[in-house]
Amino acid sequence: MAIQYLKHGRSAEASSQDAAKVRDVVTGILADVASRGDAAVAELSAKFDNWSPESFRLSEDEIASCVRTLSPGQLEDIKFAQAQVRNFAQAQRESIRDVEIETLPGVVLGHKNMPVDSVACYVPGGKFPLVASAHMGVVTAKVAGASRIITASPPVGGKPNPAVVAAMHLGGADEIYTFGGVQAIAAMALGTQTIDPVAMVVGPGNAFVAEAKRQLFGRIGIDLIAGPSETLVIADDSVDAELCATDLLGQAEHGFNTPAVLLTNSLQLAKDTIAEVERLLEILPTANTAGVSWRDYGEVIVADTLEEMVAVADRIASEHVQVMTRDPDYFLKNMKNYGALFLGARTNVAYGDKVIGTNHTLPTGKAARYTGGLWVGKFIKTCTYQKVLTDEASALIGSYCSRLCAIEGMIAHGEQANIRVRRFGNRDVPYGTAVPA
Repeated sequence: MAIQYLKHGRSAEASSQDAAKVRDVVTGILADVASRGDAAVAELSAKFDNWSPESFRLSEDEIASCVRTLSPGQLEDIKFAQAQVRNFAQAQRESIRDVEIETLPGVVLGHKNMPVDSVACYVPGGKFPLVASAHMGVVTAKVAGASRIITASPPVGGKPNPAVVAAMHLGGADEIYTFGGVQAIAAMALGTQTIDPVAMVVGPGNAFVAEAKRQLFGRIGIDLIAGPSETLVIADDSVDAELCATDLLGQAEHGFNTPAVLLTNSLQLAKDTIAEVERLLEILPTANTAGVSWRDYGEVIVADTLEEMVAVADRIASEHVQVMTRDPDYFLKNMKNYGALFLGARTNVAYGDKVIGTNHTLPTGKAARYTGGLWVGKFIKTCTYQKVLTDEASALIGSYCSRLCAIEGMIAHGEQANIRVRRFGNRDVPYGTAVPA
């Protein structure tokens, strides 16, 4: 049976045209903040967020006030989620090892793993203040060993969101700012009169935030350029349409342009899920958002074999892949392109988004073909070093280096090798010539 598309989403070409519209706006804001600093940030915050505090950085009293706003149960829930993120990040950190090896007698090579000094963690606050994004950025950077962690999130309802601030604080943020959008990314990345710039910016955001990170990359490090959230549900007839539809809409409520795709080898399940999505949209409180995403970006694909399902899934390279089949481990063994896998009907993407411990900042827009998501290793620099311990080793390596430089015509490079062959190998090598074999 050929692969069937019961429902198509919006084309990639149309989506890319949408992304192109934000570039000029972002370029202008970055240039403004770079030239005017705090004054530009204040004007942009007033314009976009109607927010003009005396200071964008929250004081210790303001942070404590936000924390007191939450109930003991809410604080305990945040601490539980952060413990899960911290535990998994710590296990990841312990898997990263320094290396030192003697590759030849007297030649020692190695690498050291060192944390990035300063990190900014952005937490979106548009439709939903994403408390969990504070865990994913701050806690993971803390485990990595970053010495300065600053955070930013836009005001919600004309004030800092207490739960977001509490999560930033409990996660270990050193500085907490209440501003958002491109101006926040620019202020933290480029610095202002009152904010020292950072070496790296992480965290999800809207199209303007993603574009700001893209344009700033190189001057600073970033985690990845995150586009709209994506979900792919892979299912067979071992599960029902209600479960599939619930998991599709669970991600579709993120925004108006969230791809939600069902991939199945059951034509009946495909048809039933389409009907069930429509039923749930009648009662879902966030249907105004989720319904638009499903209408414009939802897809339903019917394949025949497991091999076909893997091939289609790898082509889609979705951010989130929920696998609900009789043998979900088949996809773990065979899939290559995904941000994160959620294996079996007992788990789901919301667990990963909020609490289970894996990081929810993941590659979108087919970036899963070449990168994974945010993890403790993103905050680690792996830097190499070398030592040559004996005269004999230096002369040996120098002889090869000399001849290889000659092949490339790089004479001054070759002389770096030659002078050591002369001194440590007691060989007469004329200036500017290669060491004979």
